[in-house]
Amino acid sequence: MGTLCNALAVVLGGLLGMVLRGKFPLRVQEALMHTLGLVCVPLGLSMALKGGKFLALLLSLVAGGALGELLQLEGRLEHFSRRLEERLKTGAGTFAPGFLAATLLFCIGPMTIMGSLEDGLGKVPQILYTKSLLDGVASIALAASLGVGVPFSALSILLVQGSITLLARFIAPSISEAFVQEMTATGGILILGIALNLLNLKKIRVANLLPSLGFVAIFIRIL
Repeated sequence: MGTLCNALAVVLGGLLGMVLRGKFPLRVQEALMHTLGLVCVPLGLSMALKGGKFLALLLSLVAGGALGELLQLEGRLEHFSRRLEERLKTGAGTFAPGFLAATLLFCIGPMTIMGSLEDGLGKVPQILYTKSLLDGVASIALAASLGVGVPFSALSILLVQGSITLLARFIAPSISEAFVQEMTATGGILILGIALNLLNLKKIRVANLLPSLGFVAIFIRIL
Protein backbone atom coordinates (compact mmCIF):
# COMPACT_ATOMS: atom_id res chain seq x y z
CA MET A 1 0.00 0.00 0.00
CA GLY A 2 2.83 2.38 0.85
CA THR A 3 4.53 1.83 -2.52
CA LEU A 4 1.27 2.38 -4.42
CA CYS A 5 0.74 5.63 -2.50
CA ASN A 6 4.31 6.69 -3.33
CA ALA A 7 3.91 5.94 -7.04
CA LEU A 8 0.58 7.79 -7.18
CA ALA A 9 2.11 10.84 -5.47
CA VAL A 10 4.87 10.97 -8.09
CA VAL A 11 2.39 10.66 -10.97
CA LEU A 12 0.15 13.42 -9.61
CA GLY A 13 3.10 15.64 -8.67
CA GLY A 14 4.70 15.11 -12.07
CA LEU A 15 1.52 16.00 -13.94
CA LEU A 16 1.04 19.08 -11.77
CA GLY A 17 4.63 20.12 -12.40
CA MET A 18 4.11 19.92 -16.16
CA VAL A 19 1.05 22.16 -15.83
CA LEU A 20 2.94 24.63 -13.62
CA ARG A 21 6.06 24.81 -15.80
CA GLY A 22 7.84 28.05 -15.01
CA LYS A 23 5.32 28.98 -12.31
CA PHE A 24 6.77 27.13 -9.29
CA PRO A 25 9.17 29.53 -7.49
CA LEU A 26 12.27 28.15 -5.80
CA ARG A 27 11.31 29.76 -2.48
CA VAL A 28 8.04 27.78 -2.48
CA GLN A 29 9.95 24.54 -3.11
CA GLU A 30 12.32 25.33 -0.24
CA ALA A 31 9.45 26.17 2.12
CA LEU A 32 7.73 22.87 1.34
CA MET A 33 10.94 20.88 1.86
CA HIS A 34 11.55 22.62 5.21
CA THR A 35 7.99 21.79 6.25
CA LEU A 36 8.51 18.14 5.37
CA GLY A 37 11.78 18.22 7.31
CA LEU A 38 9.86 19.37 10.39
CA VAL A 39 7.36 16.53 9.87
CA CYS A 40 10.24 14.03 9.76
CA VAL A 41 11.41 15.08 13.25
CA PRO A 42 8.44 13.69 15.25
CA LEU A 43 8.27 10.67 12.91
CA GLY A 44 11.93 9.84 13.56
CA LEU A 45 11.58 10.39 17.31
CA SER A 46 8.48 8.19 17.58
CA MET A 47 10.27 5.40 15.71
CA ALA A 48 13.50 5.76 17.71
CA LEU A 49 11.62 5.45 21.00
CA LYS A 50 10.11 2.09 20.01
CA GLY A 51 13.37 0.27 20.68
CA GLY A 52 13.95 -1.46 24.00
CA LYS A 53 17.68 -2.10 23.76
CA PHE A 54 19.50 1.22 23.70
CA LEU A 55 22.96 -0.37 23.75
CA ALA A 56 22.12 -2.52 20.72
CA LEU A 57 20.85 0.61 18.94
CA LEU A 58 23.99 2.57 19.81
CA LEU A 59 26.41 -0.18 18.78
CA SER A 60 24.51 -0.83 15.55
CA LEU A 61 24.73 2.83 14.57
CA VAL A 62 28.42 3.07 15.50
CA ALA A 63 29.39 -0.14 13.67
CA GLY A 64 27.11 0.55 10.70
CA GLY A 65 28.25 4.14 10.40
CA ALA A 66 31.92 3.14 10.54
CA LEU A 67 31.42 0.48 7.86
CA GLY A 68 29.41 2.85 5.68
CA GLU A 69 32.10 5.52 5.92
CA LEU A 70 34.83 3.00 5.08
CA LEU A 71 32.84 1.80 2.07
CA GLN A 72 31.89 5.41 1.20
CA LEU A 73 28.35 4.29 0.39
CA GLU A 74 26.87 7.75 -0.06
CA GLY A 75 29.72 8.94 -2.25
CA ARG A 76 29.50 5.81 -4.40
CA LEU A 77 25.73 6.20 -4.81
CA GLU A 78 26.13 9.83 -5.81
CA HIS A 79 28.93 8.95 -8.25
CA PHE A 80 26.85 6.13 -9.76
CA SER A 81 23.87 8.46 -10.14
CA ARG A 82 25.94 11.15 -11.85
CA ARG A 83 27.64 8.70 -14.22
CA LEU A 84 24.37 7.07 -15.22
CA GLU A 85 22.66 10.41 -15.71
CA GLU A 86 25.51 11.73 -17.87
CA ARG A 87 25.42 8.65 -20.10
CA LEU A 88 21.68 8.73 -20.63
CA LYS A 89 21.53 12.46 -21.25
CA THR A 90 23.61 12.17 -24.39
CA GLY A 91 21.23 12.15 -27.33
CA ALA A 92 18.41 10.88 -25.17
CA GLY A 93 15.83 13.57 -26.04
CA THR A 94 13.51 15.00 -23.41
CA PHE A 95 11.99 11.85 -21.92
CA ALA A 96 15.07 9.98 -20.66
CA PRO A 97 16.68 12.78 -18.60
CA GLY A 98 13.50 13.38 -16.59
CA PHE A 99 12.79 9.69 -16.15
CA LEU A 100 16.34 8.94 -15.06
CA ALA A 101 16.77 11.90 -12.73
CA ALA A 102 13.48 11.11 -10.98
CA THR A 103 14.22 7.38 -10.78
CA LEU A 104 17.61 7.99 -9.18
CA LEU A 105 16.17 10.52 -6.73
CA PHE A 106 13.14 8.44 -5.71
CA CYS A 107 14.61 4.91 -5.72
CA ILE A 108 18.11 5.30 -4.26
CA GLY A 109 18.19 6.22 -0.60
CA PRO A 110 17.57 5.19 3.00
CA MET A 111 13.83 5.89 2.98
CA THR A 112 13.33 3.56 0.00
CA ILE A 113 14.92 0.63 1.84
CA MET A 114 13.59 1.34 5.34
CA GLY A 115 10.09 2.17 4.14
CA SER A 116 9.79 -0.90 1.94
CA LEU A 117 11.03 -3.16 4.75
CA GLU A 118 8.56 -1.59 7.18
CA ASP A 119 5.72 -2.12 4.71
CA GLY A 120 6.74 -5.71 3.96
CA LEU A 121 6.95 -6.61 7.64
CA GLY A 122 3.30 -5.70 8.10
CA LYS A 123 3.78 -2.39 9.90
CA VAL A 124 1.94 0.83 9.08
CA PRO A 125 4.13 2.26 6.27
CA GLN A 126 4.75 5.63 7.94
CA ILE A 127 8.10 6.05 6.21
CA LEU A 128 6.66 5.47 2.74
CA TYR A 129 3.77 7.83 3.46
CA THR A 130 6.28 10.52 4.43
CA LYS A 131 8.41 9.66 1.40
CA SER A 132 5.29 10.02 -0.77
CA LEU A 133 4.94 13.63 0.38
CA LEU A 134 8.63 14.33 -0.22
CA ASP A 135 8.63 12.69 -3.66
CA GLY A 136 5.36 14.34 -4.62
CA VAL A 137 6.77 17.80 -3.95
CA ALA A 138 10.08 16.94 -5.63
CA SER A 139 8.29 15.55 -8.70
CA ILE A 140 6.46 18.88 -9.15
CA ALA A 141 9.78 20.73 -9.29
CA LEU A 142 11.45 18.09 -11.50
CA ALA A 143 8.59 17.86 -13.99
CA ALA A 144 8.44 21.64 -14.21
CA SER A 145 11.98 21.61 -15.59
CA LEU A 146 12.49 18.11 -17.08
CA GLY A 147 9.07 17.25 -18.44
CA VAL A 148 7.09 14.10 -19.13
CA GLY A 149 9.70 11.53 -18.08
CA VAL A 150 9.23 12.40 -14.39
CA PRO A 151 5.73 10.94 -13.79
CA PHE A 152 6.79 7.75 -15.60
CA SER A 153 9.41 7.19 -12.87
CA ALA A 154 6.49 5.85 -10.81
CA LEU A 155 7.09 2.58 -12.70
CA SER A 156 10.60 2.43 -11.24
CA ILE A 157 9.20 3.02 -7.74
CA LEU A 158 6.73 0.15 -8.18
CA LEU A 159 9.52 -2.16 -9.36
CA VAL A 160 12.21 -1.30 -6.79
CA GLN A 161 10.13 -0.74 -3.66
CA GLY A 162 7.67 -3.47 -4.60
CA SER A 163 10.52 -6.00 -4.88
CA ILE A 164 11.95 -5.07 -1.46
CA THR A 165 8.48 -5.20 0.11
CA LEU A 166 7.76 -8.66 -1.34
CA LEU A 167 11.15 -9.92 -0.14
CA ALA A 168 10.44 -8.59 3.36
CA ARG A 169 7.05 -10.33 3.38
CA PHE A 170 8.69 -13.58 2.32
CA ILE A 171 11.21 -13.55 5.18
CA ALA A 172 8.84 -12.00 7.74
CA PRO A 173 7.90 -15.33 9.43
CA SER A 174 11.55 -15.90 10.37
CA ILE A 175 12.08 -12.41 11.83
CA SER A 176 11.59 -11.83 15.55
CA GLU A 177 9.52 -8.99 16.98
CA ALA A 178 12.61 -7.78 18.87
CA PHE A 179 14.47 -7.35 15.58
CA VAL A 180 11.56 -5.43 14.05
CA GLN A 181 11.44 -3.07 17.06
CA GLU A 182 15.17 -2.37 17.06
CA MET A 183 15.29 -2.00 13.28
CA THR A 184 12.43 0.50 13.55
CA ALA A 185 14.32 2.41 16.25
CA THR A 186 17.49 2.45 14.14
CA GLY A 187 15.50 3.61 11.13
CA GLY A 188 14.08 6.40 13.28
CA ILE A 189 17.57 7.75 13.91
CA LEU A 190 18.23 7.72 10.16
CA ILE A 191 14.96 9.59 9.57
CA LEU A 192 16.15 12.26 12.03
CA GLY A 193 19.31 12.56 9.92
CA ILE A 194 17.17 13.08 6.82
CA ALA A 195 15.20 15.74 8.71
CA LEU A 196 18.41 17.64 9.49
CA ASN A 197 19.35 17.50 5.80
CA LEU A 198 15.94 18.77 4.67
CA LEU A 199 16.13 21.63 7.17
CA ASN A 200 19.68 22.49 6.01
CA LEU A 201 20.87 22.37 9.62
CA LYS A 202 23.63 19.82 9.12
CA LYS A 203 24.71 17.61 6.23
CA ILE A 204 24.34 14.03 7.46
CA ARG A 205 25.59 11.23 5.19
CA VAL A 206 22.55 9.08 5.96
CA ALA A 207 23.29 6.46 3.31
CA ASN A 208 26.53 5.65 5.15
CA LEU A 209 24.41 4.62 8.16
CA LEU A 210 22.39 2.03 6.22
CA PRO A 211 24.59 -0.93 7.34
CA SER A 212 23.28 -0.21 10.86
CA LEU A 213 20.04 -1.93 9.88
CA GLY A 214 21.98 -5.15 9.35
CA PHE A 215 24.06 -4.87 12.52
CA VAL A 216 20.86 -4.70 14.57
CA ALA A 217 20.24 -8.40 13.89
CA ILE A 218 23.67 -9.22 15.34
CA PHE A 219 23.62 -7.06 18.45
CA ILE A 220 20.12 -7.97 19.64
CA ARG A 221 21.29 -11.60 19.81
CA ILE A 222 24.47 -10.76 21.70
CA LEU A 223 23.08 -8.25 24.22
